[in-house]
Amino acid sequence: MDILLGHELDRLKKDILTLYAEVEECVSKSVQSLIRLDADLAQSLLRKDEEIDQMEVDMEEECLKVLALYQPVASDLRFIITILKINNDLERIADLAVNIAERAITLANVSPVQAPFDPSSLGKKVLTMLDKSFDSFIKLNTDLAYEVLTLDDEVDLIHKNSYGKVGEMVLKAPDTFTALSNYLSASRHLERIADLTTNIAEDVIYLVKGDIVRHKTEFLTKPPLKKL
Repeated sequence: MDILLGHELDRLKKDILTLYAEVEECVSKSVQSLIRLDADLAQSLLRKDEEIDQMEVDMEEECLKVLALYQPVASDLRFIITILKINNDLERIADLAVNIAERAITLANVSPVQAPFDPSSLGKKVLTMLDKSFDSFIKLNTDLAYEVLTLDDEVDLIHKNSYGKVGEMVLKAPDTFTALSNYLSASRHLERIADLTTNIAEDVIYLVKGDIVRHKTEFLTKPPLKKL
């Protein structure tokens, strides 16, 4: 590997980890704002979004510059492609975290109602997926990446069950519709974060093995993981 290219790749890895840390904090705070219905905490995330948007743009420009200057091939090219894809997914995750914060602000200003799912439990699962996806990236560990793919099924099930619960609760108390629809929207945003985190895990598998697994189901044959 060209020494200068090596330095550029190291810098890209450092920058994507910095972006990840910012996004992970946003997701964590958005979950906390939903659990506590803390409008002030949620409001602080709205201001953070523009900063992350700019980091994403800067990251993309750096990747394109490296591609143009060094014309990398093989594993180096896969690394930069992976960084570009993860960069985009992280920005979208941050947007969804902001959406969750907006739901928390609305919920903080309407009559309280029991949530149709456990925000703490669902939030923990999603954050675990996000942490595992980046651990897999840092360690180039595909086993961790496959764990993320399996955990996504648990998040999907929680979100699916929320629909039925909301329908039942609204029938019993129609005046809860506004609050419950906001909880359901928050659940949907968390489920989408889990999907994007799954994308990151799939990108790690591509980086390490060169395999594109997003349309494959082999990982479903792996032993089931213990629930969190």
